[in-house]
Parts: sequence; C-alpha cells; structure tokens
Amino acid sequence: MSAEQKKELERIGVVVESLPNIMFRVKLEAPKDDEEAILAYLSGKMRLHRIRVLVGDKVLLELEPYGGKARITKRL
Repeated sequence: MSAEQKKELERIGVVVESLPNIMFRVKLEAPKDDEEAILAYLSGKMRLHRIRVLVGDKVLLELEPYGGKARITKRL
C-alpha cells in the first residue's frame, strides 16, 4: 500500500460512545457517504501503552479498505 492510499484511509472523528472490549462508536468529522457513526477499536500500541480514550475525545482513525471497522491510531 502506497503512502497516498494510506492518506486516503485516515480520517478524524469524535468518540460518541464507549462499548465493551475496547470498542468505540466514532462519528467522522467530514462524512463522505452520510455515515452517522462507525465502529472502531484501539490499535495495539495504544493498548500496550494504556492510552485512555474517553467519550468526546478527538481521534485519528485508519479505515479498512473494505469498510466495516476502523482502527484508532492516535488521540488528538
């Protein structure tokens, strides 16, 4: 995957709801397809360093190319 393709899959969102098993419902800031909220999980590095993510936090997401879930890679 090239750097350009990776940039397309990165989006910024706001955590709306905290779910069990380190899952979150995140609302994207600039939705393209009128998506209300997307399901996201914490990346391994964030789990390893025990970075807390709370409702209302702004986060950087890495979307999967096939849709479905996203990975939270950074807390902004």
